Amino acid sequence: MLNDALQLLLDTLLQPFTVILLLRFHLQWLRAPMRNPFGAFIISLTNFLVLRTRRFIPSALGLDTASLLLAYTMEMIYLSITLWLSISPIGFPVAGLLILTLIKLINISIYLLMAALLIQALLSWFNPHSSMAGVAASITKPFLLPLQRRIPVFGNIDLSLFLLFILCQLILIVPMHWLEKMARSLF
Repeated sequence: MLNDALQLLLDTLLQPFTVILLLRFHLQWLRAPMRNPFGAFIISLTNFLVLRTRRFIPSALGLDTASLLLAYTMEMIYLSITLWLSISPIGFPVAGLLILTLIKLINISIYLLMAALLIQALLSWFNPHSSMAGVAASITKPFLLPLQRRIPVFGNIDLSLFLLFILCQLILIVPMHWLEKMARSLF
């Protein structure tokens, strides 16, 4: 019962904070507009930790490495506690945990892309000029452009968004599931 309560706290506090830190990294990497309510929310929610970390971890290649390292650390803490609650802590493999953390961050990144695709599709129908539409377009544009060059528009409907959503699902189902299974076999 106590394990379930602790798992609930981890799932509602630590995991979403990891997602927000990773989202901050991706938004800055993809040069998404941050001068909007959504960007301000992400920055204000994570600044207390990211700004302190930037004192020790400088940006590299124009990337916000502090946010990425914090997301990695938070996910590793989350997975460590989750694994500790579910299995015996004896023989806890660090290499497996490091690999599994990286795989989980890639999974979260793919889910963030899928959420941006869904938001972009909905906003294109209901409110294409909202500030969130620019953020979603900035996230999806680098992934949609190669598909849009190859797939023609059918009756004013762009199917590249739908195809990218399916490709993301396939990536999660086949290679990412296989990699996660391999990483879990190290435990």
